[in-house]
Amino acid sequence: MTSLCNRRFSACSPWPRVGTSLVVWLVCLSIYGVLASPLRAESIVNRPYAELLRELDSREGFEAWPMREEPGHLLRAPHRAPGLAVASHFEGQSPGILTRRDGGRHDSLVATQADAPLRLATGPDGQGLAVARHRGLGSNAAFPIGPDGFGLLSGRGEGSLAILFDQDQRATGMLIHSDYPDPLGSRPAPRGRVEVIFLARDGRVLGQINAALTEGVTALGFQTAGGLPQIAGVVILNTDPGGIAVDDILFARAALMGRAATPDNQAPAPVLAGRGPRASVGAC
Repeated sequence: MTSLCNRRFSACSPWPRVGTSLVVWLVCLSIYGVLASPLRAESIVNRPYAELLRELDSREGFEAWPMREEPGHLLRAPHRAPGLAVASHFEGQSPGILTRRDGGRHDSLVATQADAPLRLATGPDGQGLAVARHRGLGSNAAFPIGPDGFGLLSGRGEGSLAILFDQDQRATGMLIHSDYPDPLGSRPAPRGRVEVIFLARDGRVLGQINAALTEGVTALGFQTAGGLPQIAGVVILNTDPGGIAVDDILFARAALMGRAATPDNQAPAPVLAGRGPRASVGAC
């Protein structure tokens, strides 16, 4: 699992109880990657989104889809646009479910490394991605669908979102809307977090960065530490009580000679339909 595993969430690990709590905590950190995460994150650094907006030549905002109010369009294959494709995770990764203390459920990953070469995979029917008009952003956005599914409000935004670039990138960024204001006060006040996982073309994890979400829009930007184009794919996970929407993905794209834009969601590579039931990997 990822470093979203922490003590803010209820324990629902399938591992048996061990007499010494310290041993359990250290095992949990080791297995789920919390101790290793800062080491991997050194290869990826934060960059201001505004700077990348000026530097990078492409931005994907899901505008090829007809504007439709939520719940919007349910995608049963990756969204395809010139230069990238978007789905829920990558082939070879192991999806799981993280449960918050209030009962909310989010997609997670038991294993973050993917198969080579990097290929997108989509969730079971009713899970994956939706594209809809986002009231907060005022435009189309992608809603990753979580364990509760497309049909329930609690499922829209709680999922994982994966981006596969046609060409390796040195930098990328995106806008994330964390939640709408809650007029009834039924949701917990604290905002959630996002974890962004960066992968090479051969499926290796280049780095993982955990970031806090603000109310409304959070602009995130990242770059490889050495400035080399190494980022082939990105996975975004979240623990926001109201879920997230993703928009305006920034990247660089060379001229695509002889290729036309394809505003459908045709997969650019073989796609796995469902990978079976997701493991319960509630945080330690």
